[in-house]
Amino acid sequence: MQDDIRRQDRLKLYRLVPVAAANDPNWDNADYQGEVVVCAFSPADARVVAAQAELDFTEIDAAPAEGNSTRDASAFRNERLYTVVEMLDQQGLAADGPRGVVDGVVSVGTIKPTQVS
Repeated sequence: MQDDIRRQDRLKLYRLVPVAAANDPNWDNADYQGEVVVCAFSPADARVVAAQAELDFTEIDAAPAEGNSTRDASAFRNERLYTVVEMLDQQGLAADGPRGVVDGVVSVGTIKPTQVS
């Protein structure tokens, strides 16, 4: 039993791969970020890790309301835009580092102004 728990708590490498076509209307609410590799505990956690790398309203002075976050609206959390694939062949990347983005670039420019000044 203890070995099963330890195995489940191990970090693994996951690729988040865009699956939606460029003209898919779901991209209207999110920028295309390309493939990203993350070190995470599970496929669901991989989505969270990638979303946490994006800029959030709560990190800037443009919060929509006290305590609200935009992380749940990340394209990485949308199954219509991204799929998550466990990397069995590590391809030179190690899953023994900290939980986070390992390869690829996650833009912090995901929050766009709604008004032009």
